[in-house]
Amino acid sequence: MYFLYTIIYTIVIISLLPFEYFKRPKDLRKRWLREKFGLLDSLLSSHHPPISPIGNRGCIWVHAVSVGEVMAASPLLIKIREHYPSKKIILSTITDTGQKVAGERAPEGTGIMYLPFDIFVILNAVVKRLKPEILIVIETELWPNLFRVFRENRIPVILLNGRISEKSFRGYRKISFFMRKVLSHVNFFGMQSEEYAGRIRSLGVGGTRVQNLGNFKFDTKPPSQISGWTAEIRGPVIIAGSTHEGEEEMITSVYIELRKVIPDLNLVIAPRHPERFKSVEEMLRSKKIAFAKRSEFGARNTKSEALIGTIVLLDTVGELSAMYGLSDIAIIGKSFRGFGGQNPLEPAYWGKPIICGPHMENFPVIKDFYDAGAAVMADEKELFSTLKELLLFPERAKEIGSKAREIYTENAGAVERALNVMAKYISE
Repeated sequence: MYFLYTIIYTIVIISLLPFEYFKRPKDLRKRWLREKFGLLDSLLSSHHPPISPIGNRGCIWVHAVSVGEVMAASPLLIKIREHYPSKKIILSTITDTGQKVAGERAPEGTGIMYLPFDIFVILNAVVKRLKPEILIVIETELWPNLFRVFRENRIPVILLNGRISEKSFRGYRKISFFMRKVLSHVNFFGMQSEEYAGRIRSLGVGGTRVQNLGNFKFDTKPPSQISGWTAEIRGPVIIAGSTHEGEEEMITSVYIELRKVIPDLNLVIAPRHPERFKSVEEMLRSKKIAFAKRSEFGARNTKSEALIGTIVLLDTVGELSAMYGLSDIAIIGKSFRGFGGQNPLEPAYWGKPIICGPHMENFPVIKDFYDAGAAVMADEKELFSTLKELLLFPERAKEIGSKAREIYTENAGAVERALNVMAKYISE
């Protein structure tokens, strides 16, 4: 089965390679290509935090696919550096945005690279060269050959902050005969919730290899310093965070109606994927709506004129979590025109009232928020009235935000529990 998987995977990689190569900025292409094929010269060069070739095992390899996973892994990486100061740390990602945020969030001295292609020969060469002591996979990244290489080299693999969406779970069950083998190469599964732990068990993982450790994102603290340019914003602020296609237009229409009631109301739109910044900008222009782009606020992040009753397009990466501290209300993206929702915990950290659409399947923790009155669910038809009520009755909004902050605080500690598990696999 591994042979068939590798053949199919290799065919797909060959067909997509030109597109994946040329879609990247010119300054990234060469490094991306070399690292995907396991050539780590760039990892060892001055273009990265340097990491020396390792003679004996002592390297901790953490894999986080993209921005969300990197940010979730941030508190763990900091704790690893504190607990194991002599260990080398490597952080791998799949996406370019993940690389960018990794460079900003990872502890000093962390080696940052793209995860090589999931081909046994490539990965085996990388493992032989780096000699990692452990592989820590964040959330849902299940790579068959990666896991097999580590098992054959007798290096433990643990999955932390794990989650499996309902969609992925259904897919894995269809190939359970293969997934059971893949999952057998993982020494431990630390899941975000009992629901996710149950799904892993249903795929054939038993005993003490599966535990509910909680969600790292309850231990993630956004930057306390909100960007200086936001000082120019006057009036109440709604932030629509990590939005997906179709949501920006819908939320903008609701905002226009709200401004008839609250003229100084501002809206910050933060699309989930950077490649959609341009299309959202074009949508706003087509509607002849006045708006400002975050990227045009100057190198010093300032703008001379005040922003009152306007839309700000947050066309940057890595600022959203801090921006929630500015908001009066947070709207969670991918919960109206998508499936699964996005992270509600960042606005909860700031004690902000949270509004979600009907689709938050990827974040079952939201049920606890609803039950405690710490978040509000509204469909598209209800969004206007829900926002209007919270804006006109700020004490009600404040109460919801305070409850959200309480849940956030009560659920902290997943990172410490994960460190206790890691200690069983890492030498001092």
